[in-house]
Amino acid sequence: MLETAENIENSFNAQSEETAREELRYGLADEQIKEIVEAARNQDSDTVFSALLELRDADTAELLSKVNAEDRKELLSMYSESFDPEVFTELDQELRRAALSEMPAESVAYLIAELESDDALLLIESLDPDFQQEVIKYLSTKSRLALEEGLNFPEDSAGRLMRRELVAVPEFWTVGKTLDYLHTAASTLPEEFFSVLTIDPSHHLTGNIPLDRLVRTKRSDHLKDLIIEEENHPVLAEMDQEDVAHMFRREDIVLAPVVNDENRLIGVITIDDVVDVIDQETQEDIMRMAGVEEGDLYRAVISTTGTRFRWLFVNLLTAILASIVISWFDATIEQVIALAVLMPIVASMGGNAGTQALTVAVRAIATHKISRTNTWQVIWKETLVGAINGILFACITGLIAALWFHNPVLGFVIAMAMVINLIAAGLFGAGIPLMLERMGSDPAISSTVLLTTVTDVIGFLSFLGLAAIFMI
Repeated sequence: MLETAENIENSFNAQSEETAREELRYGLADEQIKEIVEAARNQDSDTVFSALLELRDADTAELLSKVNAEDRKELLSMYSESFDPEVFTELDQELRRAALSEMPAESVAYLIAELESDDALLLIESLDPDFQQEVIKYLSTKSRLALEEGLNFPEDSAGRLMRRELVAVPEFWTVGKTLDYLHTAASTLPEEFFSVLTIDPSHHLTGNIPLDRLVRTKRSDHLKDLIIEEENHPVLAEMDQEDVAHMFRREDIVLAPVVNDENRLIGVITIDDVVDVIDQETQEDIMRMAGVEEGDLYRAVISTTGTRFRWLFVNLLTAILASIVISWFDATIEQVIALAVLMPIVASMGGNAGTQALTVAVRAIATHKISRTNTWQVIWKETLVGAINGILFACITGLIAALWFHNPVLGFVIAMAMVINLIAAGLFGAGIPLMLERMGSDPAISSTVLLTTVTDVIGFLSFLGLAAIFMI
């Protein structure tokens, strides 16, 4: 009897733990997605509406991103009224554009009107220009002017990222008057805010006072006495969003006021938007290094094919260049067939070692960890790492080649080629992105193609050249 009770208790504890894990789970299970899709296909509206109402905004966005285009269109056309406008801000940019483009302009305008200014701009900038203008016609004058002003800022700038909902009060106010204002004007204030910004009579930014400092201070104190200059981090509206993210990370801040060229306060940027920027920029760098774009998962086949064709064509040209180098030594290869077997090893090792150095350099550039003072230090370190690895792998591959083909000279040739190519991989892997960055080009876009060309050409040239000298 006691054993049965223990078994029941253990089973109950296991179920409780499983329930707790489910409650802590973030994201939709495949079974949930399947149930909603099947209910939508069967026109079971009650089940679909009930399921959608239980989902968080991020879950609904995940649902839309994981179903096929036909089911997505069905969900948007039949059940979009149950979607919170925030759902569309959670979608991938290409998927957001496609989803909104299938909706009437008036419906899109309704969604935009319900969002804060930064999220509203995120939606409107995803649309094609003609559809943008059609949607804007349905907005109020205030919203229309705000969006048009936001669209005039450079793409990926602080002006596009900021929100206009903020709390700004005169710097000559007292703490007591400010707190009373926050209470009486609660209905008109932003839903969330972390600081009270202070301005002068000309609306110039003078300070940024965190709420915790405000509520801990005597009511009779003046706001201008609470301002700490070192904690004020204004950004210009034209500043690149990547530089904004770097400032947030470096200064450990959660909010930054945005000003125009005349230092007039026009908006704020908060940490939640910066987290999205960091994620977006990181994904872009990774994808550009592979020659693909962020929206390729949802873009049409022809469009995706076109963007990838350009880089594949460049790769074809570099491969032809490597083949030309090989053709210079066709007579050598004919006499020593083992060279054809071992050639890919040298080029492959160089390419992989170069990619390691390239990744370190590109990420260091993106996070502002490289300057003119440490550029050569980074290049020298990666070159030295390549040299050491080259020597170690030269011993391994040289021994394997000598034993495999019973030819010590062949082992020596591939060993020397390995050292040369891995040194080149470290040197150019770190040097190419740094050179491109100095030239004003994005190092994540073309570094990989250039590096592959260098390691292939140097790898083949050193291996076959040394073979021609020592073996023929």
